[in-house]
Amino acid sequence: MIKKKLHITLFDGSFKTTPFINRLAKGLATHGHTISIIGFNEHNPHPIPNVIYQSLGSNRAHVRLFVTSLGLALGSKSLRAVKNTFLYLAKKNRKKLQQQNLNLGLKKLNPDIVHLQWPSLLPWMEPYMPYPHFKVILSQRGFHNNVRPFVDEANFKYLQKWYPKIAGFHSVSHAMATTGDKIWSAPEKLNRVVYTGLDLNRLSFSASYSQKPPLRLLSIGRAHWIKGYDYALRACKLLREKNIPFQYTIIGGADDEELQFLVHDLGLGKTVVLEQRLPQQEVFQRMAAASVLLMPSLEEGIPNVVVEAMALGLPVISTNCGGVPELIGHGVEGWLVPTRNPQALAGAIEDFLGLSPNRVEEVRLAARKKVEQQHNEEQMVKGMEDLYYKVLSLNAR
Repeated sequence: MIKKKLHITLFDGSFKTTPFINRLAKGLATHGHTISIIGFNEHNPHPIPNVIYQSLGSNRAHVRLFVTSLGLALGSKSLRAVKNTFLYLAKKNRKKLQQQNLNLGLKKLNPDIVHLQWPSLLPWMEPYMPYPHFKVILSQRGFHNNVRPFVDEANFKYLQKWYPKIAGFHSVSHAMATTGDKIWSAPEKLNRVVYTGLDLNRLSFSASYSQKPPLRLLSIGRAHWIKGYDYALRACKLLREKNIPFQYTIIGGADDEELQFLVHDLGLGKTVVLEQRLPQQEVFQRMAAASVLLMPSLEEGIPNVVVEAMALGLPVISTNCGGVPELIGHGVEGWLVPTRNPQALAGAIEDFLGLSPNRVEEVRLAARKKVEQQHNEEQMVKGMEDLYYKVLSLNAR
């Protein structure tokens, strides 16, 4: 039986969508589905071909917000919507104006599925859950799913109230699915694990790799306590005390006062570099020049940076947190250490230095194979398609 092609609206809050959403949108469009992206901005510097972009009005430019809002109101042929546009504008009620824009935009698009990328977008979707004209799906990935609800009681209670009204959940790992069940679980809950897929044609495996000293350690990601950089820096202090030559770079760590202080306090100024965030292609170049990707996080879903490093052939030493064990078998595709343990992290780095080139090559090849099997783009698109069709079939009964 040939399944009908769907109209899927991806709601990320912005047109500056993440690489995951861009790959998903492109893949679904290639499969013949109609894909639209809605967001609170006007300018999209890198639009995806064959994807519809619907602005809900700028969060910054007052004039552009008015123009977008009036255009949606006039297009709806609703006199009430036109009147409300002027009323909300006069009262400077941006939230109500954008909520009306969302309503008019969704009526115009008429999707089968609205796929929310973050729980923070749920307040915008409250009027549509449940909703007879389309079904709402939520992705579970990152800080807003595996950390915020458990440190913010009000957020936890809010999600407990609204999760039962969501038609289906997408989780980036089995660990993330389990975490989501701590917020709300029921026999009828539809929660599918679909791993992030990468365009592996853009991530060529590096045939040349050297672990010669000094060891070039690399971490990538915003400066936040959940990333565990303080433990990595304390591990570096232990390495320095043993006179092990290394250079540690944290891309995304620049301008963070706590990290700057810790680097100074631990006397690591000559061996640790805190850099600004870099464009993705430049990050890949840094990976190609590094010896080891260090992932000292306290919690993760399945971090894209680890998948990318494994695809490129950069060995990974990571904490055993979240969904990382679904990606790395200890000593098989990389190495795992306990969280919050600088001694274990330093020990793993020291052990890595003692490995033979053949042993390191075995791990590099196994890591690439794991990514090819588990994180290819086609399996991601097919997995999301299956989730969308399942949601619609369950709700059609």
